[in-house]
Amino acid sequence: MKAIQKHVGWFVLGTLVFYLLSFAQWAPLWLPTLFAWGANIVMWQALPKGARRQVSILMGIGIAALIFAASKGVWMTWQQVLAVNIPLLAMFVAVSFLDLTGPTDAKRPLPKGLKAIINTAFGVHLLGSVINLSVLMIFADRIKGSGKLTHAQQFLLSRCFAATAWWSPFFIATGVAITYSPGMKWQDTVIPGVCMAVIAIILSSINAYRHTNEEFQGYPIRLESLFIPSCLAGAVILFHYFWPTTSILVLICLLSPSTAILFMSTKPRGKTLFHFIDHKLPLIGSQFALFLGAGIFSNGIAAIILCYPELFNLQSFNFSPLLFSTVLAGMILISYLGIHPLVSIAIVSPMLLPLQPHPTQLGFLFLSAWAISAGSSALTGLGLLMTSRYGIPAKAIMANNWYYALIMWLLCTLTNWLFL
Repeated sequence: MKAIQKHVGWFVLGTLVFYLLSFAQWAPLWLPTLFAWGANIVMWQALPKGARRQVSILMGIGIAALIFAASKGVWMTWQQVLAVNIPLLAMFVAVSFLDLTGPTDAKRPLPKGLKAIINTAFGVHLLGSVINLSVLMIFADRIKGSGKLTHAQQFLLSRCFAATAWWSPFFIATGVAITYSPGMKWQDTVIPGVCMAVIAIILSSINAYRHTNEEFQGYPIRLESLFIPSCLAGAVILFHYFWPTTSILVLICLLSPSTAILFMSTKPRGKTLFHFIDHKLPLIGSQFALFLGAGIFSNGIAAIILCYPELFNLQSFNFSPLLFSTVLAGMILISYLGIHPLVSIAIVSPMLLPLQPHPTQLGFLFLSAWAISAGSSALTGLGLLMTSRYGIPAKAIMANNWYYALIMWLLCTLTNWLFL
């Protein structure tokens, strides 16, 4: 097993490569599925205990539900159970390559005051919208130096980074929304999503300034740091214009690694790339386990719903603004109990789809739940990162963010009611 663990990064990479080949119908779907589950098995013991426990519970409930449903004559296909989230994992691997282009500003002094707050907020948002979680850690590590993050630095970074879920096609939340809201078009949620993200950034910046006044120390962002994200976003939009039938998710899987290798910041390229595959790709084991476990769990829930359609029948309802608001509130609340947004989306989707909601509305619901939960809860992946890596108490995260979650929930409800 130890010999295989040394090469687990290649299993992770194989998930992306063979998913793209299967999309082109040059390889069967079971190949990327085999690589993904193989990587998960090899990385399992290296996962944190909390992640193993959460995924074990998800898989246990899902498997029990599938067995029970099978006893009632309801069978799910292996593709539904084992491969439903393979496209999301392929996307996650693809955007992980963008870590190779991460900004490095180790020698510049940290700016202070209102300008530092604004630059840090928009910097982590714009860079994070493409390069994802690695940017948040780069910003946080640089800001804290040899000390600790302040509460204001923590909630500014977390909220502004998580707000990219509202609009960025490179953020994993978009892939989840597209998967669980069939027919959703990413372009239709961009305008309301950008509006929500800007409001979140402004509100968080005001909060940070009120906490620290001119003492806030931010990240020394540079204009040229935005070059690579702009190029990648432009390339995705351009390719999608000429090949509209190709999904955004597949384009990101193709363009993210290509752009990362082209603009790689460390030389020599070959040695850096091999080091990344061997040492950095295995670090996304928690995400692999969570997404694979959530796939089994969501299909178990779907199978139970098929067994008792009358019990889960919401046909007497319609997807009204009130139902949108109620479901969104519930998804945010359970995130405070440690339920990942992916899991809550997997639960809600099969219950709402029979109501035939507009894909844009349903997608906006999922994106909003992800953005608010990830930015305010101490028990989702982002919150756990802040508590484990940066020593921010979970109680402090909850205390500093509950009112933010409440305000953004109200604004999302209003946005849906007025515009969607």
